[in-house]
Order: sequence, then C-alpha cells, then structure tokens
Amino acid sequence: MVCGGFACSKNALCALNVVYMTDVINASWWVMSNKTRDELERNFDCCGLFNLTTLDQQDYAFCTAICKSRSPTCQMCGEKFLKHSDEALKILGGVGLFFSFTEILGMWLAMRFRNQKDPRANPSAFL
Repeated sequence: MVCGGFACSKNALCALNVVYMTDVINASWWVMSNKTRDELERNFDCCGLFNLTTLDQQDYAFCTAICKSRSPTCQMCGEKFLKHSDEALKILGGVGLFFSFTEILGMWLAMRFRNQKDPRANPSAFL
C-alpha cells in the first residue's frame, strides 16, 4: 500500500488514541525496573501510574518524588505521560502537515514548469 503525505500522517495520528496510549504506558510501567520508575517519578515530579489497583497504591507509597513532600497527594505519572505525549503528537502532526503541503507544492511546481523551452538555447538545434 502506498502511503504518502497527508493521508499517512493523519491515519498514523488517528490510530494513537487515549485508550491505546494508556494501554502502552500501563504495559511498559510494569516491565521497567524500580530504578527507572524512581527516575521517571523524580524527573516528572509525580507518583504512581494511574493508582487504580492495589499494586499502584503500593507503588505510590514507595514514591520518592519531591511533590510528595510538598503536599499529601501528587499528580499521577500516567496523566503527565499522556499530556506529554499529546503535546509531542501535536508537534509531530504539524511537521507531518508541513511536509505534506511541501509535497503538494513540489508537484504543482513540477507540473507548472515542465517542458519549458530554454530561452538561451539554439532554436534550430534538435532537442
């Protein structure tokens, strides 16, 4: 299947809905090591993933983020990850649209300026 420009970028972005991203984040959270989780919690200043199960609540209890010392409740990391990925996908969509319209401009220029005669060429010369 040929996928070019606008259609490809639009379809790729539509496939990444919130439910799918939540599933991917949830699956990767339980695969990564505790050290990686601690680093993410400190860098994003959040605790736990979505805190929906008892495992998530235990994960929240062992959180070492700075926000936990400032207030009794921290924002969940899952919410911050979804917000961050949403911003990144908006930028990616803008870049995709830019290249799509650049491709359309290139096609228009090629159609407009093809088969033009060179004004400096000898008119009696063949080709």
